[in-house]
Amino acid sequence: MLSVQQLHVKGRRDDLLPPTSLRVGRGELLLVTAERQDQRTALALTISGRMKPTGGRMSWDANERTTSLRLASALVDSPNVNEPEQHLSVRDLVTEDLALIPRRYRGALLSKPWLKVNSFEDVADLWTEQLAPDRRIELLTALALANPHTDLLVVDSPDRHGAHAADWLPRLEELAYDAGRPLAVVVTVTALPAGWTGPATVIGNAVPDVDEAPDAPALTDEETESLLLETEDAT
Repeated sequence: MLSVQQLHVKGRRDDLLPPTSLRVGRGELLLVTAERQDQRTALALTISGRMKPTGGRMSWDANERTTSLRLASALVDSPNVNEPEQHLSVRDLVTEDLALIPRRYRGALLSKPWLKVNSFEDVADLWTEQLAPDRRIELLTALALANPHTDLLVVDSPDRHGAHAADWLPRLEELAYDAGRPLAVVVTVTALPAGWTGPATVIGNAVPDVDEAPDAPALTDEETESLLLETEDAT
């Protein structure tokens, strides 16, 4: 289970991530809303162990070590962070992503057989920018799950690729509720899809009273950039 309490990240002028609390376990899909893209991305980076928070607490299966969270999580399609380059072919994207899987699990994973086994041969020769939104989320999540240690999916703003929740929501529900490999899935979105009755929360839901928690000094741009954790060698 991912447990987050009063997690926040300070920026130079205002919070990159205002204090936020949430909980999600395997077999659950949680939607988290915020109008601002920078706040959605800050949450996605932080709860996947890829950005250092200013304060608050978070744990994965009661373990508060960032390394544990990072190894269990996959960050999917975060804009300006790990979204596929537009002029990269699907075949090359698969080759690059498979190369990031820890060597002991990688085996002889090559793009051509992987695309065939996972039913993506029809899009293999497309540029990533040509992918329909539903095929994009299917491909990127399948690549994330090629690592058998992935138990937490953090998907950043899939609604930016189209207005229809049908393009991304069914796939993420399928992954969360998969009886064979249930995942904890956190999805940042601009607004909840029409008719959504499942678990949901909003960024900034744990903003404390001013009297209880005075603001921390603002960070410079250089300090904000330094919050991004260096990629660990998982091979």
